[in-house]
Amino acid sequence: MAQRAALKVPLRNAPDENVDWRRVAYLLSLSRALDAMEEQRLVPEKKVLYQFSARGHDMAQILLGSRLDNPRDATCGYYRSRPLLLALGVDVADALGSSMGRSGGYSDGRDIGVVFNFPNPSGASALPMCGGVGAQYTPTAGWAQAIDYYRTVIRDPAYDDALAVVLGGDGSVASNGFWAALTVATTQKLPMLFYIEDNGYGISVPSTFQTPGGNIAANLAAWQDLRIVNGDGTEPAEAARLIDEAVSYVREERGPALLRLTVPRLQGHSFQDTQAYKDEDFVASEWARDPLPKLKSYLVPALLSESEWAAIEDEAQADAEAARERAEARPAADPETVMRNVFFEGDLQTVGGQWTHGYTPPASTDQPKPEGQRINMVTAIRRTLEHELEINERVVLFGEDIGPKGGVHAVTLGLQERFGEGRVFDTSLSEEGIIGRAVGMALAGLMPVPEIQFRKYAEPATEQINDCGTMRWRTNNRFAAPMVLRIPGGFFKCGDPWHSQTNEVAFIHNPGWKVAVPSNAEDAVGLLRGALRGNDPVIFFEHRAMLDHAWARRPYPGDDFVLPFGKAKRTREGGDITIITWGAMVQRCEEAAEGRSADVIDLRTLMPWDKAAVLESVRRTRRCLIVHEDLQTAGFGAEIAAVVADEAFMDLDAPVARLTMPDIPSPHNPVLLNWAVPSVERIRAKIDDLIGF
Repeated sequence: MAQRAALKVPLRNAPDENVDWRRVAYLLSLSRALDAMEEQRLVPEKKVLYQFSARGHDMAQILLGSRLDNPRDATCGYYRSRPLLLALGVDVADALGSSMGRSGGYSDGRDIGVVFNFPNPSGASALPMCGGVGAQYTPTAGWAQAIDYYRTVIRDPAYDDALAVVLGGDGSVASNGFWAALTVATTQKLPMLFYIEDNGYGISVPSTFQTPGGNIAANLAAWQDLRIVNGDGTEPAEAARLIDEAVSYVREERGPALLRLTVPRLQGHSFQDTQAYKDEDFVASEWARDPLPKLKSYLVPALLSESEWAAIEDEAQADAEAARERAEARPAADPETVMRNVFFEGDLQTVGGQWTHGYTPPASTDQPKPEGQRINMVTAIRRTLEHELEINERVVLFGEDIGPKGGVHAVTLGLQERFGEGRVFDTSLSEEGIIGRAVGMALAGLMPVPEIQFRKYAEPATEQINDCGTMRWRTNNRFAAPMVLRIPGGFFKCGDPWHSQTNEVAFIHNPGWKVAVPSNAEDAVGLLRGALRGNDPVIFFEHRAMLDHAWARRPYPGDDFVLPFGKAKRTREGGDITIITWGAMVQRCEEAAEGRSADVIDLRTLMPWDKAAVLESVRRTRRCLIVHEDLQTAGFGAEIAAVVADEAFMDLDAPVARLTMPDIPSPHNPVLLNWAVPSVERIRAKIDDLIGF
């Protein structure tokens, strides 16, 4: 009753009744208490190793978080976003204990404590944040596109007014991720809110070095299909009004908006930053803009008395202390568990992937049931994609040129015509945007199948590929983003440094990704279908030379054919030597082995790879030759050779040998290329040398 009476007082600054200002005051006080506790006690005591204060940013984040109440909403922040998490309802002991690296919390001590994740069934979830500046933008765009997909393709009304919100500082607007996401959101008219917290600095670099004039809102004023909202994030009434305007626009218009609020960074970039690059007058001007005293002035006496405000501060301080006690009582995670959750192990993640939405893989078999004439790998992949699109509405294909053109290798030809632009669509020319949005779509429960045109073109997406692979591990199985990333590569008639690389070892070295390298149409069907029905991110490597190679043609093995990962195939049997290979080299090794007693083992998948099959064969033949197209130094063959040397050395009658490309890019001229790539003749000569050793 007293609160209602206070709200009716005809004061000039009467608080907006649509905002729970008491809760805002409490959460702001709590955020300040946590910051102070870390700075004054926990960092000096070395109980917290990384600390990023949110002072100055906090009030606006709390106001924004209070507007995210749809369980289909999602937000992704960065290392200064803890107040937002508090507003979403995260447990305070988690918010503090994760900074201390204790068990439980966001990651069970696996990830830096200032990046958060929060599966939230009662409201907006916080998607896994990353340490890289700008890495949060494109996954959030992917979640926004998933909202649109559920609404327009699956026609689920629960997503009608959902939105995705991404937070970033003024420094991040110079990143590739920001511009990629902005292009995606505006060209696709997605329900996405870009919230830019402009504190004037990217660490020590002024915002004028990040964007001309230091005002991204002004620079984007003419950007098509983007609502711009701009103002002061330290004035309670203005910040609340602008946040409401931006959020309401995205929900109602189902289109993108950019909200830029100016805020002061009242501490250094991190605890170690002394801000020596700011003069005293400038620091004083920042503290004059502190939103905390402004909020108090706004609420007292209009809504709260002095004693009520003091009681809120006391409550927040007490809750912070209680959270510290609970957090410090938590032990470090058991080191024996740190190997878990790199891949799906049977315990379902909380958020992400089609399995969390009730998907059950259809019955399958690893025994082929050949149908009709032999088909090439292009047709085999297309037919598999077509079948899975037909039976699973969560499968969605996208990439540069995959729509009407059908991809540069014609693999997706005709699929857009059959399934529509909502499920098979072209993208802007940004690999960061392609893979980043795939991450967000996977988190939202879809099975995205992005395509990168050539292996070398994956380099701009390296950060997103890495972040996707580590997600299950670094969130301790709270989040996962299963997808199938199709990448053609390798030599084809001619070569060059841009279109003909393999370098598959780089993907194997990214934890959390399975890697398939089929050599023929039948294996391509089985591995691709297994990936599409699985619960891990998969790199599906399509070798350009084998897409229409006569040797690689096989009858279609049936719609139920699925191959397990980590199970090699012995394509030729013999007793004198073991030849281990994959991809385009399988055909050459088979031809080279004619007239010799040789085991030829096609690994089919490189992560995981079939150590047991390799070791069994090597122990029996007592000789080992590894043949691959990638470079020799640090190629995957080196890993295989190391394992054979470690575990089967005493069984060998000859040194472990490798035949590979030399350490050069793929030459363009066919004569030069044929000299560089292992040929049938060179493989045969190497076989004979080892047998005669």
